[in-house]
Amino acid sequence: MILIKSALTILISVAAVATVTSPAHAQDVDPFAKARNQMIEHDLKGRDITDKAVLQAMRDVPRHRFVSPAQQDRAYADYPLPIGHKQTISQPYIVALMTQLLKVRPDDKILEIGTGCGYQAAVLARLAQQVYTIEIVEPLADEARKLLAEMGYKNISVKAGDGFEGWSENAPFDKIILTCAVKEIPPALVEQLKEGGRIIAPLGEIGSVQQLVMATKKGGELKHRELLPVRFVPMTGKALEE
Repeated sequence: MILIKSALTILISVAAVATVTSPAHAQDVDPFAKARNQMIEHDLKGRDITDKAVLQAMRDVPRHRFVSPAQQDRAYADYPLPIGHKQTISQPYIVALMTQLLKVRPDDKILEIGTGCGYQAAVLARLAQQVYTIEIVEPLADEARKLLAEMGYKNISVKAGDGFEGWSENAPFDKIILTCAVKEIPPALVEQLKEGGRIIAPLGEIGSVQQLVMATKKGGELKHRELLPVRFVPMTGKALEE
């Protein structure tokens, strides 16, 4: 009888603790989890994103952290959003598609041209050994560097500079991704890509629809394959002088 009474006392005490602590746990619930899951299931899986590692990376990276508070309610909608300085964060589907096309391996060293807010770099860093990313707009580079550090990324290096020249100090790269449109892939990037390496880039005239192109380096030259029409902001700096 004494044992039963003691057990009941313990149960009541546990229930009381649970009642007190449950509101704190409720506050820890991610308010964007439902929207992010819908993005994964509908906009990515519902189309042609099938790579499980890419899908997990897209699930793990909180896109709402990379946009302004005023844009956060739309962070998981499948379209680009402005991030200031006449730049945008790419739509989730395009980020996932370009990542999937790169076929990132755990030991890859990747160069990204066009850091923007850092979202694409964050996704790549979930899959690769190291990501080097260049942003010509210095305030954006500074903001991305700070945010990525706050989020705990140790394998992303952000540089403020002109991506047209690449990042020779850290070449060669296994993969290169351009998140800004160019008329043709800059020679420096071709040179800094490993033999057998892959480049994903939007190619075309500025202000018009471009073609997303996948290119592989063979015999020192790029072999291109056009994939689909896209529209990206242009690469600025020296690219506009060519």
